[in-house]
Amino acid sequence: MNDIQAIFDQIPLRFDLSSHLMLLGVVQGFFLALVIFLRAKKKSAINLFGWVLVIQCLVFLDVYLCYTGLIKYVIHFNDSTEPLVLLIAPSMYFFLYALLERKPFSFKKYWPHFILPVLYALSQITYYLSPTEVKLNAYLGAYYRNFGYVEVPEGFNYSYHFIKDEYRWLVLFSFTLYAILSIVLILKSRKKGWVTSKNIKVDKYIFSLNTVIIFIILLFTLLVIYINFDDDGGDHYIGIIQTVTIYITSFFILSESRFFEKSWIADKYETLASDSIQFEHIEAFLSDSQYFSDQDATLKSLAEKLDTNANTVSKLINSATGANFNDYINQKRVELAKIRLLDVDFKHLTVEAIGNSVGFKSKSAFYNAFKKHVGQSPSAYVKEKIAQKQA
Repeated sequence: MNDIQAIFDQIPLRFDLSSHLMLLGVVQGFFLALVIFLRAKKKSAINLFGWVLVIQCLVFLDVYLCYTGLIKYVIHFNDSTEPLVLLIAPSMYFFLYALLERKPFSFKKYWPHFILPVLYALSQITYYLSPTEVKLNAYLGAYYRNFGYVEVPEGFNYSYHFIKDEYRWLVLFSFTLYAILSIVLILKSRKKGWVTSKNIKVDKYIFSLNTVIIFIILLFTLLVIYINFDDDGGDHYIGIIQTVTIYITSFFILSESRFFEKSWIADKYETLASDSIQFEHIEAFLSDSQYFSDQDATLKSLAEKLDTNANTVSKLINSATGANFNDYINQKRVELAKIRLLDVDFKHLTVEAIGNSVGFKSKSAFYNAFKKHVGQSPSAYVKEKIAQKQA
């Protein structure tokens, strides 16, 4: 025990620019995650991003303790976050997946993606339960080899090292795999077409692209550090990059905040007119996506797809057309129905079926809307057009 204490006394406390930057990143990351958890829905993509931040901050808190030497006061936690490092890449990928695909993340469905960190954690149980001497030697081997090592209890089983020695390769494999999957996800989403609001400074697509870029930067940084440093000697550089990333993310999130737009701090004469979306953008989105043909289309859901609020969309529609949302959408549906009623590709469908295909839930709703906007029933419209064509 005296030898252990003597080694502990030799470990210096190191507080410099690197340690200060890492601590700033960890604190800001935890704070940002707390705000997200308090404000976001539990099954939303942004909530998942909060967990990504928590995982990363726990990892870099460990790096901070090791770099500064404070780990000597909690030596039993040394290397305790290694499985979490293997969680970073898949958690970032599924955040992008939930964001771009607008589908909630289901652990039950995607659990195979988390086998690697779980298996690694299980392989290291012997180390986690090991005595102080083993964990102190592990720390000394990474940071202060010149201090020597303390004696380990006789017969201690080091079989866990078989996997631990390959840990860096596992991390590189994880980051490479999910960086590729993220790029594929971005390309797939881009191919579908990206429609964003003009008032959005940083939309979800730009945010996703930036996330993938950061992904690649982290992968490249890991590779460079693993080549130039033994064990954990260069981890603080990754911690500094993480700090920069967290503050950039915080900046973009604050940039999109409505705190200065519609809050008690905003001047009562301020409006959204200066940077709000335009009616033309609503028209373009509906024209490109034909979202109005969705029977479940609502003002709220349309606003969400445009990344704005329902009140703004409603005001724009009313101001430009003089109609409310329902009349505006029904007019779009009727215009599409007029085309399909005369289209040979839809000849096999009944009039009611065509009404359903353009978004009407019932025959009566379709007939009423059609007569309101066209002045006659769908059947009468078809007969008139056929007669005009034959004349």
